[in-house]
Amino acid sequence: MEPSPSGTGKGETWKVLAVSFFGLGLAPVAPGTFGTFGGIALAVPLARVPGPFWIWALAAVVVLLLLGIALGPWAERRWRLKDPGAVVLDEVAGYLVTVAIFDLFHARPLQWGGHLLAFLLFRIADIGKPPPGRRVEHLPGGWGVMLDDIVVALYSGGALAFFGSWGVPWL
Repeated sequence: MEPSPSGTGKGETWKVLAVSFFGLGLAPVAPGTFGTFGGIALAVPLARVPGPFWIWALAAVVVLLLLGIALGPWAERRWRLKDPGAVVLDEVAGYLVTVAIFDLFHARPLQWGGHLLAFLLFRIADIGKPPPGRRVEHLPGGWGVMLDDIVVALYSGGALAFFGSWGVPWL
C-alpha cells in the first residue's frame, strides 16, 4: 500500500501526530506558524521546571531532533515532498532554541511579550532562511527537515538576546 497524504494506514496515526506536533502541522494554511505555537506551548511549562530553563529547553530540542530525524524520511515519502509542511517538529525545536538562547544570556524566562517577539523573530528567520539555513535544508531526509530551523533559530535567538540587553521590561 502506497503512502498517501489524505489517509493513514495502520500504525501511521501516531507518526502523523508526532511530526505534526499533535495536529498543528495539519492546519490548512501556514502550518509552520501553527507549529511554532507548539513551541510556545512547550516553552511555557518548561520555564516552571526547577533549574536553568535553557538546559530543559535544549533537552527537549534533542528529543525533538531525534524524533524528527528518525521520522523525516517516512514523512517525505508519505507526503511526497521534501520537508513537508505538515512536519512542524522543526518549528517547535527552533522556537525552543530561540528562547533558550535568551535564557542563556539573561538567566530568566521570557514574559508573554517576549514570547510574542520570539515568535515573530523566529517566523521571520524561518521564512527568510538566512544563510546557511537554505543550504542546510537540502541535507537528506530528516536531517534537512530538522536542522534548517535549528540554524535559523540561532539568528532569531541572537536577535532576541540582543533586544533583551536593552532592558525592555516586557521581554
